Amino acid sequence: MQNRIDILELRRDELADWMVEHNLETYRANQIFKWVYLRLVDEFDQMTDLSKSLREFLPEHFVIGCPPIDTVETSPDGTRKYRFQLKDGKFVESVLIPERDHHTLCVSSQVGCALGCRFCLTGSGGFTRNLTRGEIVAQIREVRKHLGSQGNLTNLVFMGMGEPLANYGNLVSALGTISDSDYGLKFSSHRITVSTAGLVPRMADLGEDTRVNLAISLNATDNATRDRLMPLNRKFPIETLLEACRNYPLPKGKRITFEYIVIKDVNDSDEDAHRLAKLLRLIRSKINLIPYNPYPGCEFQRPEESDVLRFQKILIDHHFTTMIRKSKGRDISAACGQLVGERNE
Repeated sequence: MQNRIDILELRRDELADWMVEHNLETYRANQIFKWVYLRLVDEFDQMTDLSKSLREFLPEHFVIGCPPIDTVETSPDGTRKYRFQLKDGKFVESVLIPERDHHTLCVSSQVGCALGCRFCLTGSGGFTRNLTRGEIVAQIREVRKHLGSQGNLTNLVFMGMGEPLANYGNLVSALGTISDSDYGLKFSSHRITVSTAGLVPRMADLGEDTRVNLAISLNATDNATRDRLMPLNRKFPIETLLEACRNYPLPKGKRITFEYIVIKDVNDSDEDAHRLAKLLRLIRSKINLIPYNPYPGCEFQRPEESDVLRFQKILIDHHFTTMIRKSKGRDISAACGQLVGERNE
């Protein structure tokens, strides 16, 4: 019992290989995945289309090891912040965002973050470790189970704690199960977005290995400002990042989303808006403007609404699709850049 394997840490082909090694039919892996990810059961004895002997055999070798939900906080606007307790006692958070006819889940990929972006509370606590593929998948599985019939979880954004592309292997492995339309969690790749602060070497890999949407956290229009806000820019400056975007294997009809956190008196001038339009003119793109969400002790301020609207108008006049992302869950520290998994401290 000491060395049991967590089912969530296995790809379906890996589970099938295990079945072969133990003289079992490979299709049993499909059956088990369907019970775990579609019917969301937590015990092997609930898998009623397996023989009784197999249901007794599997727990000797496997567990379904979802991290428990430690806390759920709910905002008046309907946003929910879930905190999960991991096996090593660390905590990680994800956020459920209600939309008009569906829900979007903001998923974490690391405990903490090593990038140290100065506007982000998550990064201020430093980096602890990568999440495993099972810990990534479990966030989605457990939230879907917690929702039950209350809502339709259809969209995923990897914009929670951590830099997804810095945990590339586990991310892509998890995406395989998340987007498995037969036996996995059945999310369409068109409804999955992976956001990066600009880890250029992995961007092309993501485009080759998956069909998910790409989002770039840009947040500045000149290197001096971006160096100040995002230390990663010193390694991969704006020119290098945008060249990678121009070369990204973008499927027909898709666009790269550029996220731009608008910070008062830092990157919110008319000149910034015009520069942003010039920088992105040769890239199939759309722009999300995110008014900055201050947290206690931070050095930056939220911009005036009128300034954000003016910034948006300049970009629209340059013929860019430009949305202002509403800040949801600010009262429960669930807005962009505020996840921290408090009990890690």
